[in-house]
Amino acid sequence: MHRALLLFLFAMSLEPIGAASAQTCATPAVQAATPEELVDALNGVFGSHPGARAVHAKGIVLEGNFKPSSTASVISKAPHLQQTEVPVTVRFSNFAGIPDIPDNQGLASPRGLAIKFKLPDGSDSDIVAHSFNGFPSPTADDFRDLLIALGNSGAKATKPTPLDNYLTSHPVAKAFLTAPKPAPVSYGTLPYFGVNTFKFTNNEGLVTFGRYQFLPMAGAHFLSDDEASKKGNDYLNAEIQTRVEQGPVDFKLVIQVPAPEDKLDDPSIAWPDTRQIVELGTVSVREVVRNNDAAQQALLFLPNALPSGIEPQDPMIDARSAAYPISFVRRQK
Repeated sequence: MHRALLLFLFAMSLEPIGAASAQTCATPAVQAATPEELVDALNGVFGSHPGARAVHAKGIVLEGNFKPSSTASVISKAPHLQQTEVPVTVRFSNFAGIPDIPDNQGLASPRGLAIKFKLPDGSDSDIVAHSFNGFPSPTADDFRDLLIALGNSGAKATKPTPLDNYLTSHPVAKAFLTAPKPAPVSYGTLPYFGVNTFKFTNNEGLVTFGRYQFLPMAGAHFLSDDEASKKGNDYLNAEIQTRVEQGPVDFKLVIQVPAPEDKLDDPSIAWPDTRQIVELGTVSVREVVRNNDAAQQALLFLPNALPSGIEPQDPMIDARSAAYPISFVRRQK
């Protein structure tokens, strides 16, 4: 029943909004979203599943290493961007907060990539990215409101639904929901985008702003709808396990540098592809972690877990980092 509701919500988001949905309610004063509200709102869309993340619930954990490029230290004095390779833990995932969602189902996209760099001093630094260059909301508060609208727009909701009204006044969210997100051949054949902006500072005090991108060395490869329909429910996990047995799965880690007119604090607006790209290094994913379920339960990724030389520039980074521990604690119960 719950999955049927989710499928309905997704299908509804793909339909043109009729004239009736042009009606809007009076806009209440916006209150800052608390971490608990963000997690509650995600559970309101996907349900609460014991032991599972509120979003990106289904995934797989692998290990490898990161080798910085010769240009990385020009961008930042962060320890993993100097001369030394560091170990990494990588988690690939489907989007929805449903632990058994089929890999070829619409709500499985965009896919996620979260990476934890093991720094020389024993600390960690994390990046959280997904396979779509953009985000449905400019702020954490707007994202909460979108999730609440989704959760309150089931099959029996009166038209115009809360989602109808929200999308009427939020065209970027509608564009995100309706944009094609084809199923990938592999987790290793997808580009991933860190949609939030960071401030990078090098040893000379030079500042560069940028957004992360992970570019697959194997190229970006997708399935047609017909090909995807013939895949098994767990084809991505099986495929990446086979792929790493044959050799490393490599990604170029780069940052996209904005032009003066680009917004630094609005992840819903993708910067043009013509912006400068600076290579930071190569992530080599080499093996699947044993006892994968236990590894996933133990992992917590925090986008604001940052060493000296990297700082949050977009306020959403700290908002996300405050919400993730709430989900982490809840799935341990």
